[in-house]
Formats: sequence, structure tokens, C-alpha cells
Amino acid sequence: MSAEVVGLIILFATLAILMLIRIPIAFSLGIASLMTALFLDINLFLLFQKMVISLYNFGFLAVPFFILAASIMTEGGISDKLMKFADVLIGRIRGGTAMANIVVSMFFGGISGSSVADVSSIGALLIPAMEKEGYDKDYSVAVTVTSSVQGIIIPPSQNMIYYAIAAGGLSISKLFIAGYIPGLLLGLALMTVAYAVAKKRNYPIGKKYSFKEGLKISFDSLLGLTTIFIIIGGIVGGIFTPTESAGIAAIYGLIITSFVYKTMTIKRFKKVLKGSLNSLATIMAVISMSSMFGYILAYLKVPTMISEFMLSLTDNPILIMLMINIVLLVAGMFMDMAVLIFMLTPIFLPVATTIGYDPIHFGIIMILNLGIGLCTPPVGNSLFVGCAIAKLPIEKSFKAFMPFYSAIALLLILLIIFPQISLWLPSVIG
Repeated sequence: MSAEVVGLIILFATLAILMLIRIPIAFSLGIASLMTALFLDINLFLLFQKMVISLYNFGFLAVPFFILAASIMTEGGISDKLMKFADVLIGRIRGGTAMANIVVSMFFGGISGSSVADVSSIGALLIPAMEKEGYDKDYSVAVTVTSSVQGIIIPPSQNMIYYAIAAGGLSISKLFIAGYIPGLLLGLALMTVAYAVAKKRNYPIGKKYSFKEGLKISFDSLLGLTTIFIIIGGIVGGIFTPTESAGIAAIYGLIITSFVYKTMTIKRFKKVLKGSLNSLATIMAVISMSSMFGYILAYLKVPTMISEFMLSLTDNPILIMLMINIVLLVAGMFMDMAVLIFMLTPIFLPVATTIGYDPIHFGIIMILNLGIGLCTPPVGNSLFVGCAIAKLPIEKSFKAFMPFYSAIALLLILLIIFPQISLWLPSVIG
């Protein structure tokens, strides 16, 4: 048995054992990489250099600002105002509150870029409200959790930044722009399913607002929605880089919640800073350790081996992409999304580019696919948060999720077959 094969066994066996005994994933990746490097006699200086270089990236500076902006918006109560605005827009149809849930997730996703933040803030308000109106608990959770996937597709998306870094420095602006059409299509697909189920179960029609009430709610939410326009307009118009737009959005959100809405107190702001720092520390650890792991994979030529294996099975690009997506889908059920992006991008991106897929297009496919894992057991973070809010056992919610899983899967297949869904807008804007 060659040293490379033994090295692969040490790498993946160590990682699996450490994860099974519940060692945090960042430490598991680092320890597995270090043990393999010692066995293969790799210069440890190169390994630690990779850790540092992975964080020495201007694009990464956008991450703490987007995390901070999302925390400010959540803690400052902007999600509540967006919910009322969405209710005014679309609440007067069958299952109107469910429709509003999906629309407000679209709005909030354009601010926070986080699926879990979406479920935590919107779900805490809307899941109990939907139950009170007569919606079934499992349906309320399914709508809230699956619609939160929009938060990772519609910019700003932290996971798009992670992919850009893992892919070796892709344009974050281009990735952001490529996510708009798939994100909007995802929202429409989920709304179609939600409406069909609502009609079948005869769920109630939402509250009717007078013109004066609707105007007041719309105006009240406008300041919160301006955050989206700052991010979208700044990046698309070439006024800001993603990093600059994230910083401006965080400052703007703090000003609005502190001096206009007056919901941000000193106590709440301390909570925002503490939560943001905790999230950032976790992400930095995962990125640095994943870069070590990726270096070992490259040293052992794992991406080349997987590419050659898949190409030996078939030369059909669609079939190869379907195989990649099956692996991503299964992996997403068991591991955190950010970790998988850093682990699997160096493996599958070379395969995708070999069969003719654009790195930007593949990134949107990968992120949407792994987004499904946020909504599926056993390790779906958004699923756990939604079920915890509703006090509903995960196993009792699964049936209600099936139509929504189907809608996301259909969009994923369309993205694989039709690249222009994600690439058309970046090509037009340039």
C-alpha cells in the first residue's frame, strides 16, 4: 500500500472518529490534517502558512460586516416591520400569511444573508401567528424553514463569500449578481407550493388593510428596505465593493434602529456585538482549518482522482453534475454548510470546470444544493431552529416538508440544465 493511500486513510478516518466523538468540526479538520502531514513528512510551516493566508483575503472582510448587519437588523426589530409590509403586499389571498412569510424571507435574506438568522427572527414571530390563525404547526414550520433558503441565494450571502474564497478568489460581486434570479425563482416556486397546499387544506385568507393603514406600514418599512437597496444598488452600480456595502449596511442599520425606530438599546447592542464575535470566531476557525485540509487533499491529488473516476464512468456533463449533486445532497444532511463549501469546493470545482461548467454557475448550484441540507435531518440547523420555536418533534414535521423539498429540487435541476438562469444577469450587467 502506497504512502498516499495510507495518508488518505489517516486523513478521513481521523476526521470521522473525531466527529463521531463530537469534537468541534474546526478542530477535527485541523487535527486530521496535522496527523496526515506528520505521516507524509510535509513541512508543517507550509501547513500553518496556509492557515494564515486563507484569512488574508480582502473579500473575507465582508463577512464580519454582514454578520453584524444581520444581528443589528434582527435585534433591532426590522424583521417585524418587513413582515407587516409583506402581509400588506400579498396577505389577501388564500394562505396569505404563509405567502407573506415567504416574501419577508426574501426581503430579510437580502439583508442578513443567513438562513438561520431568518428562521430565528421571522419564525419567532410568524410560526406562532400562523398557528393562531388556524394553520397546521407542521405546515407553518415547513414554510418558514424552506423559505429561509432564499437567504443564502439572494445576496448578500455569507456562503457565497466562503465559496469565492474556497474557489481561489472568484468575483464576489459576480456571484452576488448571479444569485438574484435563482433566488426570486425559488421564492416563486415555494409560494406556488404554499398556495396549493393552503387551498387544499382551506387555510384562512389574510387580514385586509385599509389604504391608509397599508400606506403607513409601507412607509414605516421603507427605511429597513433601504438596506437592501444599499447593498444591491451599491454592488450592481459599481459604487461599492461587497466589503464596503456590508460596512455601510451595518452602519445604516445601527443608525435606523437606534435613532429612528429606537429599538436598539445599549444592552441589545452589547448582545449584538457578543453574538457577532462568537459567529466570526467560529467562521475564522473553520476557514483556517479547512484550508489546511484542502492543502492535504491537493497534496494527495484527491481532486484529480475524483475527476478521473467520474470521467471514466461517463462523459455526459449532466450525468456527472447529477453525481456531484447527489454527493453534495447527502453530505449536506450530515455536516455544516460552511465547512462543506471549504472542503468540497477544491474537490468538485475542478471536475465541474473540466466538463464545461462556469465556476460562478457551479457556485450557485452548490450553494442551493447545500441549502437543502439546512432544512433536512439529522443536522439541518434551520430545521432545528424552526422545530424548536414551534415545539414540534422533527419527525412529525417531515411529511409537510416534502412538497417544498420537491420545489427546491426542481429549481436545482433547472439550474443544472440551463446555465443562463444564473449567468444571464452577470453577463448583462458586465
